[in-house]
Amino acid sequence: MSWTRRTVIGLVVCALLPLGAQGCGTGEAHGGAGAVSPSPVGKVLDDTDETGRHLREVAKKDAPEVGVEVTPDAGGGWDVRLTLRHFRFSPAGARWKADPGHGLAYLFVDGRPVTRLRAPEYHLAPRLVPHGTHHVTARLYADDGTVWAVHGKPVESTADITASGVETSGR
Repeated sequence: MSWTRRTVIGLVVCALLPLGAQGCGTGEAHGGAGAVSPSPVGKVLDDTDETGRHLREVAKKDAPEVGVEVTPDAGGGWDVRLTLRHFRFSPAGARWKADPGHGLAYLFVDGRPVTRLRAPEYHLAPRLVPHGTHHVTARLYADDGTVWAVHGKPVESTADITASGVETSGR
């Protein structure tokens, strides 16, 4: 059967390729846990953020920057807008590699991950921001899953917002 021969040949090719070749293995080359690209960009630190992602230290002069602005919308939700410097969003399916100033942003509300962003705007649904004061944080990541960092701190920005709800009188 020809399909069996192709399968065996494919396995042999994967076994002969150097370790870490994309397309072979268990999926770490495509974003699996623990995989960090051997990119010459910055230095991967032993430190991690609270999600377990390693920090990728870069010099301040070369570091990406992010600012976050959150404004209420008419429907009760929140509009999030990121301002970026020295950073470009990579398209979905980008190579699992750290390229200078490229990647994606993660959005957190009160430390809980909400979404991954590949564009500078996002709408937060009202259910994600209940009554009270909250912290909305945008953090920048390289395409290999490492966190861009300067002086051992993640490149991120936080906006504090207060959601006020309609109080019921109990009558």
